[in-house]
Amino acid sequence: MPKLSSDLTGTINHKLAATSPSGIRAFDRSVSNIPGIIKLTLGEPDMNTPEHVKQAAIKSIQDNDSHYAPQMGKPELLEAISKYVERTRGVKYDPESEIVVTVGATEALASTLFALLNTGDKVIIPTPVFALYFPLVAMTGATPIQVDTSADGFVLTPEKLEEVLQKEGHGARAVLLNYPSNPTGREYPQETLEGLAKVIAKHHLYAIADEIYSDLVYRVKHYSLTSMIPERTIFISGLSKSHAMTGYRLGYVAGPQEIMGSIGKMHAFLVTTVTDNVQAAAVEALNNGQEDPVEFRKTYEKRRDFVVAGLRDLGFEMSTPEGAFYIFAKIPESFGKDDVKFATELAHQAKVGVTPGSAFGAGGEGYVRLSYASSDEDLKEALNRIGKFARNVNLS
Repeated sequence: MPKLSSDLTGTINHKLAATSPSGIRAFDRSVSNIPGIIKLTLGEPDMNTPEHVKQAAIKSIQDNDSHYAPQMGKPELLEAISKYVERTRGVKYDPESEIVVTVGATEALASTLFALLNTGDKVIIPTPVFALYFPLVAMTGATPIQVDTSADGFVLTPEKLEEVLQKEGHGARAVLLNYPSNPTGREYPQETLEGLAKVIAKHHLYAIADEIYSDLVYRVKHYSLTSMIPERTIFISGLSKSHAMTGYRLGYVAGPQEIMGSIGKMHAFLVTTVTDNVQAAAVEALNNGQEDPVEFRKTYEKRRDFVVAGLRDLGFEMSTPEGAFYIFAKIPESFGKDDVKFATELAHQAKVGVTPGSAFGAGGEGYVRLSYASSDEDLKEALNRIGKFARNVNLS
């Protein structure tokens, strides 16, 4: 294997070098090779992509749909996204100028942040939250401002946002919200979002709304900043969770035309365009797969109730998730506050993989995240193993 020339050592992007890898992925890798482990670490639906969606992708390949697609997305997909957002949020985005199809919601976030931010800017991020946000913001030269929401039920209140902006207001450019939330599964009530919208407008900010889990909510209504302040909101979503299409990597971003030109330009620099057959599958999912998430929700809700009840019986505390497919559980006090140690010993001794809460930023310490996007059999056995671990292991 070639060894890097010594005179090139250290010739790299120093911001990237100073940025730690995803704590979620790093912990998952550290326990994945434990023989017999049941992994509840990643947000990976165990459902199959609906058959009609798969067939649309296959047909695209068979039809030799193998050339460069338009950079912002195929017209039929842009139209399908526009209709979906109008149907669910009541906002009409122009397919030709206000929507960009991306390689998953991750690329949508990256393109948005690099298009919006400059060195010295600040982005307000309520935590605990999906940890990818922090390095993406930092790589732009901006600063992520973590706001611990654990004292407010893991929801950013308008009062808290106002308090933070009074302290950090100089240079604040955007508030980045994820709801339903990864890792807590919390939704935002309508009145809370309306209050946040007023504060965001008052301080002349963007709202970046990551709503990738919005089709997976349980017995509550999903409200969106997109509906309340569309002139300020960058709306991000995709099909990974709603249609069990994580491997297809299909996301999108929508917003006012004046900013979408810059986001589209950044997207084109990063990836050129999204794969043809993936876009064909997405058209089918959006146009003819509106009921697919409904069936998934029923299964996830049943699993959620089973795992929440089981964990509470074992002494864990948590809010019942209202969306997504995660449980953010507080470690029983008898085990202390070290969530990394707890998760590590649980993996090695009980062979159950969960993610330490500290991987999700401020307010996550002393918690663990469990994904219930796994089979009923695995969840039942995982609870059995966690129970034995909790009864028999002293972590002090």
